[in-house]
Amino acid sequence: MKLTRLVPVALAVALAAAGCSLDSGDTAPEGTVKVVVGYQSKTINTVTAGTLLRAQGYLEQRLRQLTDAGGAKYQVEWQDYDTGAPITAQMVAEKIDIGSMGDYPLLINGSRTQANERARTELVSITGYNPKGALNMVVVPNDSPARSLTDLAGQKISASVGSAGHGTLVQALSRAGIDPAKGVEVLNQQPQVGATALESHQVGALSQFVAWPGLLVQQNKAKLLYDGAELNVPTFHGVVARRAYAADHPEVLQAFLAAQLDATAFLNEKPFEAAGIVAEGSGLPQEVVYLYNGPGGTSFDTTLKPSLIAAFKDDVNYLKSIGDFAELDIDGFVQDGPLREAYTGRGDYDADLASGTNPSKVTGTDPVCGVPVTDPALAGEVWVDGADKPQPAANPACLLRAVRAAEAQGKTVRAVYLPDAELGTRWFADKAVWLRDGDRYLPFTTQAAADRYRTAHAGATPVTYRQAMTEVRG
Repeated sequence: MKLTRLVPVALAVALAAAGCSLDSGDTAPEGTVKVVVGYQSKTINTVTAGTLLRAQGYLEQRLRQLTDAGGAKYQVEWQDYDTGAPITAQMVAEKIDIGSMGDYPLLINGSRTQANERARTELVSITGYNPKGALNMVVVPNDSPARSLTDLAGQKISASVGSAGHGTLVQALSRAGIDPAKGVEVLNQQPQVGATALESHQVGALSQFVAWPGLLVQQNKAKLLYDGAELNVPTFHGVVARRAYAADHPEVLQAFLAAQLDATAFLNEKPFEAAGIVAEGSGLPQEVVYLYNGPGGTSFDTTLKPSLIAAFKDDVNYLKSIGDFAELDIDGFVQDGPLREAYTGRGDYDADLASGTNPSKVTGTDPVCGVPVTDPALAGEVWVDGADKPQPAANPACLLRAVRAAEAQGKTVRAVYLPDAELGTRWFADKAVWLRDGDRYLPFTTQAAADRYRTAHAGATPVTYRQAMTEVRG
């Protein structure tokens, strides 16, 4: 796996113009059409256009069908990056043809590429989204006294400027009454550098996109301070293509979108198997991948939903806050025609477009409580080591009972997942903040969320995860 160093957007563009890229010197044999795909193996909400797509070979299979039908030969080159900024840099330099990244980087991509007609891009599909914004989060060291975002005033915060994680931080600080430019010091760092800075207490917090917050929490290197879902603003990742390349090779873009639909269907139908493939391809723990790619996590839906595009338009103000960017016509940038064409014969695009339901959800019968799993707002999963797949839990109480039963039998529980009681964010149950309210046990992603609940419910009492597991009846 190749990783490139994160640099500020302007410098990244300059590097690309100078020809600095991964494998950019490779040329296709005469008579062969080459397509260069930029992706982020560790940004796991782009996996249907990146890690999973590559591992399954769906794009190569689709292009081979064209060749076998009498078309040209095709060569696919995959380039792996840490963030969206260097992918944009390479698209500006006309060295990447199709790329995937988060919503804020997509804004920068559209703005930066439009000055050159050959580099100009269009947003052609979505990979995954969260309707409330839970794909970006802020974490702090485990010993941090901070209970809410306002406690970070005056501190250093690590973020990748221009990333989705940085965009969420800017919005969240503004809502909390903190000037993002003056109230904190934002250090522009790539995720790995920021994670090290957090662990060594060089920064007071880290704001990043998936899968970094979940990874650091799962590794016991951080705790969650701010859930992006508090913004209640959709956040998403999507696919951009250079218009000139798509015009020259429309069949390649169609093959890519058809392959993305293949990968999306596979992930939604077999999320646990897909998580294993992505874990192997990204180097991330499968427990972390499945947190986001599992049922009830990210909504993997390719359609360009009006709610996402409306939020995208509102995010334009972010561009103005971080630099001098050209105005971007969102309506002209977003093009659903190619995806509609790729949908032909495989489903109803308009029906999927109108649906706000996560295509993947926890189903089945809870083996401990013996009841069907019906409510996505309560349903969780328990992953017992050695099992073929995680077992469903109908609600938090049933989940706690399932973990207790597994441990009593000497089994190792690898991961436990539950939706936050307030925001619905899928999270690690053993890393959640728990409250007991009467005979109910409620998990929250953050201390601030639990505090809000206690303000409205005076009888709610804090309990630990282990205490809740011991106390739960049944």
